[in-house]
Amino acid sequence: MDFYFSEFEKRTPPQPASYSASRELLYQYLATCNIALGIWYLVWRWGFALNYDAMWFSLPLAFAESCAFVGSVLFAFNLWKTSDEPIKSPPATINECINEPMDDRPIGVDIMFPTYDEEPELVALSIRDALNVRYPHEIETRIFILDDGRRPEMAQLAADMGVEYITRDNNVGYKAGNLRNALEQTYGDFIVICDADTRPFPSILENTLGYFKDPDVAWVQTPQWFFDLPAGERLPAWLKKRLGTPISWLGSAFEKIYGPVTLGRDPYANDPQMFYDVIQRRRNWANASFCCGAGSIHRREAVMEAALRSYSQQISKEHEEVEKQIRKLTKEKSVDKNISANLRQEIIFDTEFTPYKFHVSEDIYTSLILHGDTEREWRSIQHPQIESKMLSPQDLQSWTVQRFKYSGGSIDIFMNDNPLFKKGMSLKQKLMYGASFWSNLSAIWNIIFLACPIVYFLTSIAPVSAYDTTFYMHFLPFVITAELAMMVGTWGVAGYQGKTNFLSFFPVNLRALWTVLRGKKISFPTTPKSRQQGLFLHLVIPQIAVFALSLGSMAFAWYAYSSGSFGSYSLGGLILNSFWTINNMMAMWGMIAAACWSPPADDVPTTVETTKELDYGIE
Repeated sequence: MDFYFSEFEKRTPPQPASYSASRELLYQYLATCNIALGIWYLVWRWGFALNYDAMWFSLPLAFAESCAFVGSVLFAFNLWKTSDEPIKSPPATINECINEPMDDRPIGVDIMFPTYDEEPELVALSIRDALNVRYPHEIETRIFILDDGRRPEMAQLAADMGVEYITRDNNVGYKAGNLRNALEQTYGDFIVICDADTRPFPSILENTLGYFKDPDVAWVQTPQWFFDLPAGERLPAWLKKRLGTPISWLGSAFEKIYGPVTLGRDPYANDPQMFYDVIQRRRNWANASFCCGAGSIHRREAVMEAALRSYSQQISKEHEEVEKQIRKLTKEKSVDKNISANLRQEIIFDTEFTPYKFHVSEDIYTSLILHGDTEREWRSIQHPQIESKMLSPQDLQSWTVQRFKYSGGSIDIFMNDNPLFKKGMSLKQKLMYGASFWSNLSAIWNIIFLACPIVYFLTSIAPVSAYDTTFYMHFLPFVITAELAMMVGTWGVAGYQGKTNFLSFFPVNLRALWTVLRGKKISFPTTPKSRQQGLFLHLVIPQIAVFALSLGSMAFAWYAYSSGSFGSYSLGGLILNSFWTINNMMAMWGMIAAACWSPPADDVPTTVETTKELDYGIE
């Protein structure tokens, strides 16, 4: 069977960004300046620049600016420094990886591929690559297909390829339940978790198991790399084809300042290099790099030990809550010992023991449990080198489902089981996790940022006391240092498309937030691995509305100002809000274009027509 990604099979992954001590020092200087200027701006903004004649407008923007500033401070802390773990030689035996030596033997590794409805031919490619994984010492490697679809053809595939097949008679817990079921039937010292489309490189074990020579390392996360993204065209080449060689020099000069710019590549901003090579990698120094599922290697002992402790704590917590209710009803100071013991037994019977939390974000949930384990103080490591490849969402519908799950899962943890208020993690770890949770609340203030210039254009009412010299003296240094710090801090990894998608992501983010606030459960529908055909404009109606309102209101305001027919606009206010609006429109346009994007017809040998309603997986 031929797949659309067959032509990309020979692609090689990018190398990790090179560390530069001088660049890191420059970033720290710029970030410190930006935080100081941000505090200076916000103090002035709240104390001297509110428009008291339009507090309904001025206060929300000041609130949004403050929330965004908190996010920028957390992000600056995230990027503060790099502390890559030295790569160690691969261990030869299990005694090199544990505290207490035992009868020495080769290391055992279980490579697991959870699957539900993916095509057997697709899973076969992943199994084929897993069979080619090498190791310089004797090792017991077992490969498992974990089939929650209970399909005879998948069982036959496992038999044909000489790997093991595990299934179950229900789908409780989705992927987490699938992994738990497999852990009950396997015994490897280390577990490699893959998705059905994860294609491990031969080097994945020899490059990562060395970290486990430290007995406190619980898991190692490797970067995810989507090898099927559209290649696109670099800015200088794009300009040269359309405007000639002299203009292309401007593109080259711009790239030297801003970093590589590729046009026509990855309309959904799926490229995870910014996340893994910048954000996750910079969390190593705080021991706060969290697990992201596919491409991670886990120490079985850590997973099981943390699960037992979490299980015990959950039972004790429920036991205390029920006894508290009983004492409240009976007016007694204590509960009878026999009743208390029977109650505890009932709670134990009703509570699921699971190494992986039954949650749509089971990977980050497991990370929180392990990082919060005060007795063992487990460590995590973000390995900088790419050790596998996988497929990206290929249409806006698939992308939307995936991002909804990520956002909803993080918000659910933040709202219902927030680790930031629990003992166990260090302050540095809490700030790192706080940065992740805070970013998923950003739709609240992003809506304000999108609406403010529209309101100004339509009413001529300013959200600040005045767009005068004093305003620009406070505002521009803060904004300019923020951009400079971002460019230096991301080591040349282009992030503009990610930033604009972050802004245009607001409808999905809001839906996720509203789902959690209503107490709804987010399930785990699998992300389609085939390209879905058709236009998805119905998914970007909010973005289209923002784009149209922004363009129309800006045109109206400039006409009103030039003709003097309406309002009392200032030239400075019009210029600032026009730049602001253009940025918002570019963000919305990227998402609108993604809804219309499809690969060339000759690049789609296998596609799936879809007319069904989008399934967010809400229960």
